[in-house]
Amino acid sequence: MYRELPSLVTLEKPTPILATMNSYCRTETANARNEIARKIFRAASALPVILLVALFLRLGNAWEYQHPRSPQALSTIPFLLEPGNIAYSLAVGKGFSSPFRADTGPTAWTTPAYPLLVAGIFRLFGVYTFPSYVASVLLNILFSTLVCVPVFFAGRRIAGVGVAAMAAWLWAIFPNAIVFTVSIWDVSLSALLVATILWATLLLSASRGLRAWLAYGFLWGFATMTNPTLALLLPFLLGWLIYRTRLLAAPALALGVTILCCVPWTIRNYAVFHAFIPLRSVMGLQLWMGNNEQTQGKWAGALHPIDNSADRARYVQLGEVAYMEEKKQEAMRFMLADPWREARLVGNRFVVFWVGGTATPIRSRGLLLFNLLAAIGALLGIVALYRERNLCIFPAAIFVIAYPLASYLTLASARYRLPIDPVVLLLAAIALRKLGTHFRRSDDEK
Repeated sequence: MYRELPSLVTLEKPTPILATMNSYCRTETANARNEIARKIFRAASALPVILLVALFLRLGNAWEYQHPRSPQALSTIPFLLEPGNIAYSLAVGKGFSSPFRADTGPTAWTTPAYPLLVAGIFRLFGVYTFPSYVASVLLNILFSTLVCVPVFFAGRRIAGVGVAAMAAWLWAIFPNAIVFTVSIWDVSLSALLVATILWATLLLSASRGLRAWLAYGFLWGFATMTNPTLALLLPFLLGWLIYRTRLLAAPALALGVTILCCVPWTIRNYAVFHAFIPLRSVMGLQLWMGNNEQTQGKWAGALHPIDNSADRARYVQLGEVAYMEEKKQEAMRFMLADPWREARLVGNRFVVFWVGGTATPIRSRGLLLFNLLAAIGALLGIVALYRERNLCIFPAAIFVIAYPLASYLTLASARYRLPIDPVVLLLAAIALRKLGTHFRRSDDEK
């Protein structure tokens, strides 16, 4: 027995066969782990999964919002803002008029797409009814959920599937994207249009087919008739497409189609107001609300004629065009009187826009943090694309550079920022990808 002990001891030392077996087992374990990781990644990157989660979160928020409120309140109160008031006038046969809760006559307060959509809901489900509210919210939820699709494909074209899935997930869980679906505003539809425009622009940079350019023009026409502020981006994106494709006729065709989509509305405005109003008339009021003695560069709801009876009476007395011109002149005098004060107001609106100001002060620190991190992530994403010499940097970055300019000069709120948040979150996903790559390299070096 004592003679067997040395042989037993020697077996404790790895033999070539045991070493090979151990190496094989480690390799198989690593392969199994990698396969599991790949399956998890494929599942998490599946667009239908992301869409289902986004839909579930938005439906859950809608249920939580309506549960403590009476159907009678939800039948009327959410519609008592400009889009709902105009939609009411359209539904009862008074035409595109009366943006307030009173019969004030024809208006060009906003472009017609979203009020017409709400008016159609009124005609189907009844004016100021709970089914109309439910239908309006479900439509907003549909728009907001579908944003994941163009965000995913635009992200995949810019930086691959990983970034595409991450950007879609960020939008799916983005608090503002969830919260605003219960409000009767065009922001969910505008966000869908912005994401689709970015995706279409990237696709068109490699296309020479006239049908694609025609479709691009119609897309821009509908977007402009939904949210006129988006028109600020059109010359920049068309200019980039001209640079990338070396084409002139096709972009000119797309521009012509966009203009033709706006012409009927412009003609209607001239016929009604005897003034050239290509899109909407409200710029003078927005400029004044952000630039007067009573505002500090934030939202000044008490000054709005929808709530302020004196200003509403002035609006009725002068008529819409003269009222807007008066407000614009007052705002210009205020802005030019003290440039340093105006610079402070612009800076204040800049902070409110990117950190997340709304019509009422935000008390949720988590929401503030999410908005701030998204804004920082967008900046870092632009830097990452620049360092990579990514050709898609311009169409992605221009949304977050050009679009907010109107808010810096007038009013800032989370609602005004939401249309470009799909691009903001896409850029943030690019920054997260870059950050993850940096940490992996650091670990490998160790």
